[in-house]
Amino acid sequence: MKYADYEKWTARATRWIKTYFATLPDQPVRAQTAPGDIAARLPVSPPEQAEPMERIFDDFERIVPDGLTHWQHPRFFAYFPANAAPASMIAEQLTNAIAAQAMLWQTSPAATEIELVMVDWLRQALGLPEGFKGVIQDSASSATLAAVLTMRERALGFSGNKTGLSGRERLRIYASAQVHSSIDKACWVAGIGQENLVKIDTDANFSMRPDALQAAIDADRTAGYTPAGLVLCTGGTAIGASDVLDPLLDIAKAENLYTHLDAAWAGSAMICPELRPIWQGAERCDSIVFNPHKWLGAQFDCSIQFLRDPSDQLRTMALRPSYLQTQGQDQVVNLNEWTVPLGRRFRALKLWFLLRAYGLDGLRTRIRNHIKWAGELAGRLSTHPDFTLVTDLRFSLFTFQHTPAGADADQATEQLLQRVNDDGRIYLTQTAHAGKFVIRFQVGQFDCTRDDVMLAYDVLTELAAGA
Repeated sequence: MKYADYEKWTARATRWIKTYFATLPDQPVRAQTAPGDIAARLPVSPPEQAEPMERIFDDFERIVPDGLTHWQHPRFFAYFPANAAPASMIAEQLTNAIAAQAMLWQTSPAATEIELVMVDWLRQALGLPEGFKGVIQDSASSATLAAVLTMRERALGFSGNKTGLSGRERLRIYASAQVHSSIDKACWVAGIGQENLVKIDTDANFSMRPDALQAAIDADRTAGYTPAGLVLCTGGTAIGASDVLDPLLDIAKAENLYTHLDAAWAGSAMICPELRPIWQGAERCDSIVFNPHKWLGAQFDCSIQFLRDPSDQLRTMALRPSYLQTQGQDQVVNLNEWTVPLGRRFRALKLWFLLRAYGLDGLRTRIRNHIKWAGELAGRLSTHPDFTLVTDLRFSLFTFQHTPAGADADQATEQLLQRVNDDGRIYLTQTAHAGKFVIRFQVGQFDCTRDDVMLAYDVLTELAAGA
């Protein structure tokens, strides 16, 4: 294929996309294929000779759609959303064509400078104070890893990268049991180890208990361990739990712990001023991560890490060999020095398009509607005799069980979930909470409506009645 053919095939791709979205509500949300079905349709070896685009596109239409779980489906209520607003999609098309490798300022000044401005726009949108800087990471997992590496280096006097961890004191990281598994993985990758990630007990509202945190720190110091950092949570993945930040941050400050706030999903909701009391004290955190690719409509991948003072993370992450230096421009910002990967995509362009195309007011309206509709559905289920809410609405997320009289609730809930996802009209996922198998329900798909959310009630009650 040549550049001269590009317009023809992008036009065909655009027609396919238009049809895809027009027919999406009629498709089952979760892929209905069995493991191996799609792979079986592909040749076992790569082609030796070039193939015509006509054949390639025909094969795409024949093979790929059957194996898709439709994350942009208006009745995708599983996991958290990974949205792709139309304005973001257009920006991504331009980004793909430009194909800039934005590792340095000089390798794409526009990518670097627009990123810095977009991060500041979002700082303002979330109500964080001036002085916070930031960077676009690929995902919250990478931001969390960067924060944990910074915790490690800071606790070791910034010597770990040079001398390694062998024979050094054991570092301890603290977090509640409600944090995401990416915190566990960050401790693995950073060489701190799973045993040194200390999960702190929570209170009746599933917020980390300050007294339990202080007791754990005191016990570790007595045992000769070195407390290094604290990971806090706003809107945890399982049930949407949030830590009460200020009392925990008081302890962190007294104990000289570096702090990271995981607000990957719920951070987007902080564009709504009335929700900000939930993360009161966030401005005191050293590092904060939230994902515009979840609830704000930015195409995956796009995760913002805010830093109250970037110097510790830069001291941890930055390498500047001669071939990465910008001659005569020592003061420019090279954002690869803030992250693990050297290579960087032009992710800021989709934020620029997105924020302008919908405005903060339009995005706030969506989030407020999602929370309202989720609450309405939770209320209806709570009055049904065969359903029990397990955790209350937190932002737009709640959990429930199918509890018909005389049945084992875990088993009945698991069976209902399977029937729901096989049925295809909606898509839900599960979690374990307080020893129970529960179904999570969250509203967040960019273009879902109240009717889509209320249809979930009809599907759940219909399939429960037919058990």
